Amino acid sequence: MIHLPGVPAPLGRVIEILSSLPGVGPKTAMRLSLNLLSRPASDATQLAEALTVLHEQVGFCDVCGCFAEQGRCQFCDDTRRDATTVCLVEQPVDVLMMERGHGYRGVYHVLHGRLSPIDGIGPEQLNLVALDQRVVEGVAELIMATSATVDGEATAHYLANRYHEDRDHSEGGQQHKLKVSRIARGVPEGGELEYLDEHTLSRAVDQRISWDRVGL
Repeated sequence: MIHLPGVPAPLGRVIEILSSLPGVGPKTAMRLSLNLLSRPASDATQLAEALTVLHEQVGFCDVCGCFAEQGRCQFCDDTRRDATTVCLVEQPVDVLMMERGHGYRGVYHVLHGRLSPIDGIGPEQLNLVALDQRVVEGVAELIMATSATVDGEATAHYLANRYHEDRDHSEGGQQHKLKVSRIARGVPEGGELEYLDEHTLSRAVDQRISWDRVGL
């Protein structure tokens, strides 16, 4: 319990709870709490009601593991998307970030983590059983979109070996090839070379493309 001179216990409790959230320090928590206190009581009631039903009404998609109100998410239910192209991400929020680009029209699969031996996270802790089933049912391409951290790269390498593009996968007695790709990493749009670290710049050079594919 946070003890602040002159702060009533109920207000201190709200500050304590808010300060436990990622990226919210004690000062920010106090500003948010005082703002809630200055608003009409109905605003605080609406917030409390929204938080109360959050876990009751929002879960994870039965197919891909993304956010969903009921069994399947909006991406898996969208028949206009290419269900044979699956983008692998670490967390559901990564799906929301990918969608901001408005360029990807395949579907997703959320791993709910990444390999981290130090933290005791192995393949068994990731959402791979459902992915195995999707691959067997007929996925044409897996796009690795894990983070550019050491653990993220290790996860991508593990999955690439697990679902190698030369490996045959069967569906109804028929064989099909599975392609495994990785999202490009390098110079961001509008970025200047002097502000890039050597790892990013090296990757940009390694993943260079032909001039006729630049699309100028």
